[in-house]
Amino acid sequence: MSRKNMPNRRLALVHIAYVASISIANPVRAQTATPWPQRPIKWIVSQPAGAGPDILARYVADGLSRSLGQPIVIENRPGGQNIIGAQAAARAAPDGYTFFYATTAAMVTNAFTFKTLPYDPDKDFVPVALVGRSPFVIAASTASGFKTLGEVIAQARAQPEKIAIATEGPKTFSGMLADSVAAMAGIKLTHVPYTKAPDAIQDVLGGRVALVCLPDAALAAYIKSGQLQALAVSTGERMATLPQVPTLSDTFSGFEYAGWNGLFAPTGTPPDVVARMNRELATLLRQPEVAQRLLTLGSFAEGSLSPAAFTGFMKSERERWARIVKSIGIMPE
Repeated sequence: MSRKNMPNRRLALVHIAYVASISIANPVRAQTATPWPQRPIKWIVSQPAGAGPDILARYVADGLSRSLGQPIVIENRPGGQNIIGAQAAARAAPDGYTFFYATTAAMVTNAFTFKTLPYDPDKDFVPVALVGRSPFVIAASTASGFKTLGEVIAQARAQPEKIAIATEGPKTFSGMLADSVAAMAGIKLTHVPYTKAPDAIQDVLGGRVALVCLPDAALAAYIKSGQLQALAVSTGERMATLPQVPTLSDTFSGFEYAGWNGLFAPTGTPPDVVARMNRELATLLRQPEVAQRLLTLGSFAEGSLSPAAFTGFMKSERERWARIVKSIGIMPE
């Protein structure tokens, strides 16, 4: 090497040493953050394919996949009253690629109806976003002759335990709603539990059971066609889709009872991933056509809560359900 190139070589070595010293002193700056997501995302749903929550999850996931630039794959893990799916989600790696699309039952009421759970709804998950609220409807068969909730209450008082109501079981969301109404009215209704909503509806349509309590999405078509008589909705205000149907709060002041569905992540999921998913969901759910589609599926679009606000909502939900369970005498098994 010629002497005239020596200064340039020394200068290059000094520059390399300087850059290396900055990298050592600032290791975070030296690394280039990998943008998320880089591969498909999985949402675990604890209901079977075709169930109401599954349909909602697939619709929302499809919209989100376009904005995120990666597919969202729905993995159905039904069984055990949401326990199988919840446990699988709780044990998933908290790497931002597995989420739990959950309902009230999995994240709140199971804790009051089971003595032990193989997952902790509070400690094992981070709330990401509230997606929607799902109202319930109490309806009567045309054969029953009931036109109002007041008529049901009056007859139940005159003939205790003679009126049967189809629900998903005494310790399910619909069953506990039926018991809450009975407790507030000072009456007793006879539960007829069903594992499948269509079976319950067919027995009510056939006049074998007088009443049914299920999500609006399951009953809306039958109410619209006149095959079922809607007696009350569980929301605090009348529903736009059933404006003529009274609310339960019209009879029992201040009472409101609605299921909800939301997105959760395994504890330890990076906060920036949680924040990004929350923002994307909020943007999607603000779109009028998306909100309208959710409404037709029996859910009021939410998405306005931040992860912190959703965490506060979860705390209030657990406190509210503790009071409800106590009032109707539910004991965990």
